[in-house]
Amino acid sequence: MFQNISPRVSSVLAIIGGVLMVDQLTKFLAIVYLQPRRSIPVFGDFLRLTYVENPGMAFGIELENKFLFNLLSLLAVGLILVYLFKLRDHVLLRTAFAVILGGAFGNLLDRFLYGRVVDFVDVEFFDLHFSGGTLLFWNLPEYSLYRWPVFNMADVAVTVGMLLVIWSAFFYNPSRVAVEHAVREEI
Repeated sequence: MFQNISPRVSSVLAIIGGVLMVDQLTKFLAIVYLQPRRSIPVFGDFLRLTYVENPGMAFGIELENKFLFNLLSLLAVGLILVYLFKLRDHVLLRTAFAVILGGAFGNLLDRFLYGRVVDFVDVEFFDLHFSGGTLLFWNLPEYSLYRWPVFNMADVAVTVGMLLVIWSAFFYNPSRVAVEHAVREEI
């Protein structure tokens, strides 16, 4: 059945599956080992493993309409899939979008099965403090950030994938890579 799958498709599926597997395994380990203890320091206070259940979206933002959020998330995944399979010769972008999809599937799976996402990576952030004020017509509240919001491996995958997309937009030239590849084959 799988012998007719192109190498391009099989590599994308392998990346998505690998990211999903790492994400789900680390979340399972967090549930088993961190849930009763809540927080374990790894590198002092800089990096801790802290068990958190996130019923909202990124940074714990609560949503009024979770059904609409899940529907929009599925639509975004569908659009990325369509775009992904149109990327014939752009290996870096194909890889980036496969990594993003693996992370997106990891968090979507949690939301559909459990109604929440397990987060566990807790990193100290440089002290950021905004004292509030007025910007044009808006009153901005006082805000402090001492630790980055707790996240998981799916979030890491989405972030790494987005960084690859941004890097590709500025620095990756597929025609140059194709020429270099052709020259290497002649040598």
